[in-house]
Amino acid sequence: MVRTQQLHLTTSADHISPIPYMLRTTVLVTCALTVAGGSWYVAVDLTTPSDLTAIYNCSAFFAYVFSVFLLGDKLRWDKIVSVAIAIAGVLIVAYGDKAPKHGSHSGGGSKGEIDPEDAEASNRAIGNLIIGVGSVLYGLYEVLYKKLACPPEGTSPGRGMIFANTFGTLIGCFTLLVLWIPLPILHYTGLEPFEMPRGKTAGLLAISTLSNATFSGSFLVLMSLTSPVLSSVAALLTIFLVAIVDWMITGKPLSGATILGGMAIIIAFLMLSWATYREMDEERRKREAEDGAEAVGEEDEDDL
Repeated sequence: MVRTQQLHLTTSADHISPIPYMLRTTVLVTCALTVAGGSWYVAVDLTTPSDLTAIYNCSAFFAYVFSVFLLGDKLRWDKIVSVAIAIAGVLIVAYGDKAPKHGSHSGGGSKGEIDPEDAEASNRAIGNLIIGVGSVLYGLYEVLYKKLACPPEGTSPGRGMIFANTFGTLIGCFTLLVLWIPLPILHYTGLEPFEMPRGKTAGLLAISTLSNATFSGSFLVLMSLTSPVLSSVAALLTIFLVAIVDWMITGKPLSGATILGGMAIIIAFLMLSWATYREMDEERRKREAEDGAEAVGEEDEDDL
């Protein structure tokens, strides 16, 4: 069903095993996700946190671009304006605050122990290029998942959620079984030493892993039920949520730029949610009209 993007399989398609297709799709989507996420960790020491946040979270824009070319989405001004407002909100948070935040691969952020903004990163151009590639690939990953690994339109939400979590499990299995291979090579060559976490660090990593697993599963479900663009903008909400949690834990008040940028992202998300709902409703009505026309045509043929 996922391979053919048809709700009802033909007799010939029913005899084709879905395993090779799912394996190829898992490898392709996971590699795009891994390179995109890994670019954040490579670029974090090469560029400034403001550039990191602003460039990486432009993945919402690239998700829309790829949706137009790969998914056949129509250019809609309400969506374009919503994405533009969301990116503007990210820019306000990134560049309007004296204590900028790192934009994480999940769309969120945290304050980094780095030099002030006026101390330029030594390899800023290289870092910006790397994170730019990561931003493009993250947008591509979202659209590839929607195109290659989501059930067709008309599938029940329950089945869509189950399949989204199934594919998320396949991504985790591929990561566990294959993507660990570079780690010992990097360690023994001295390019990137690794060590087992202990104590408080291990506990924090466990919490982070569980939180990210919850986020990733929910993210895949949201993309399956709606669109990559809406999901990407929804992920930007974590920037404001992280700032609120940081305020609750540390007691440091939110800056004006953080509040303004966060409100812009929230408004963009609400606008895009409404635009997506309208688009999905229009498509539903169109399908119902087409099905009704086909039913009438079949009745006319029977009468003849």
